[in-house]
Amino acid sequence: MTERRTVARWMFPEGHRYAWAAPSLLVLTVISGLIDAASFLGLGRVFVANMTGNLVFLGFALSGTAQMTALTSLMSLAAFLAGAVTGGVWRRDTEPGRLLTPLVAIQTLLVALALAAQVSGWGRYAVLASLACGTGLQNAVVRRLGVPDLTTTVMTRTLTGLAADRSAPATRRRALSVTALAVGAVTGGLLHAHVGVGGVLAAVLLLQLAVVLAARRPR
Repeated sequence: MTERRTVARWMFPEGHRYAWAAPSLLVLTVISGLIDAASFLGLGRVFVANMTGNLVFLGFALSGTAQMTALTSLMSLAAFLAGAVTGGVWRRDTEPGRLLTPLVAIQTLLVALALAAQVSGWGRYAVLASLACGTGLQNAVVRRLGVPDLTTTVMTRTLTGLAADRSAPATRRRALSVTALAVGAVTGGLLHAHVGVGGVLAAVLLLQLAVVLAARRPR
């Protein structure tokens, strides 16, 4: 707990109500890179965390100029939105900081379901739906936390701030966030090359279990 507070003070010297959650949010960012690598490389050119990319892929598929399937992007988008709606209305009267641990616990169950679907051969749509629903839920809860520069999935605004704003604390947060997503993507790509989608999802499960144990709100 002391180490987590030290990291929080370093990232948020100006203070923030949920600064204590920063290490967990960075791990969730790594996870986003991992599962997007698994979905894009192993489940048919589709993302489950980066919905901007999915909208572009959907446009490519509908244009008929690329060998892409609109159904995979639509499935991912629909599942993501279902998760986001759930995360938006889930326990609305509860302090957002108390939702982080149960959020990751639910995500762990969804990733376990996705892994079971992958291993059992239930089809890629079952895997995509479980993963995208989990990241939609994650985005909604992270949005409610409102921790600056730690969105866990989308990096366009973070990269813009990194280039345009020279505030030292914000630069640290943005650089760590971008690095975390890149590390997740690289690791996911390497794991996929050697152990496939199932291996990537197993690594995600281990990280999520670590977050569940560490994400309890300090007194």
